[in-house]
Amino acid sequence: MSLTDRQEDLLIAVALTEFSVHYEQADPELSRRAWQLAADRLVDHDVEPAEAVDELEIG
Repeated sequence: MSLTDRQEDLLIAVALTEFSVHYEQADPELSRRAWQLAADRLVDHDVEPAEAVDELEIG
């Protein structure tokens, strides 16, 4: 199965969001940066985080 560029970006955004949540206590700055990268990808596609999960059918 091949992913479209949009699906790849959304999958990366979801992964970065998960990373930011799990590492918030260990490294707040790294967590913040991961969240910002995720948000940038979501904004590029005009998608909310929950919509990304729904669109990827992973939730």
